[in-house]
Amino acid sequence: MNRTFVIIKPDAVERGLLGEILARFERKGLRLTAGELRRIDRALAERHYAEHGAKPFFADLVAFITRSPAFLAVLEGPEDTWKIVRTIMGVTNPAEAAPGTIRGDYGTRTTENLVHGSDGPDSASREIALFFPALS
Repeated sequence: MNRTFVIIKPDAVERGLLGEILARFERKGLRLTAGELRRIDRALAERHYAEHGAKPFFADLVAFITRSPAFLAVLEGPEDTWKIVRTIMGVTNPAEAAPGTIRGDYGTRTTENLVHGSDGPDSASREIALFFPALS
């Protein structure tokens, strides 16, 4: 089995979409290996988004992800589980996301786009180690 990392972001939790989003992954056949509702602290958020540190939106990104609890998850499935998750999520901009995807059905703003999913096996390993060190 292959693992990937997902954050159901504060906007989705605030809107009561946690169950719906998890159900979409489960209906696809992915298994929740680990999950925790947690408020991400600033230091962890900055480490997670380090690649964006020099970008003008970095401070807003960190403020958003730390504003209220998010659901952190490790999902397990077949080879390239990360690709399956990202397809279910839809593209980053909800205005361009296909109907039937999480962002296409529920998203309204690019800056608050409901979910994060690892963009490959290397980032999945790094993110799982950051948020669930006992699993790495």
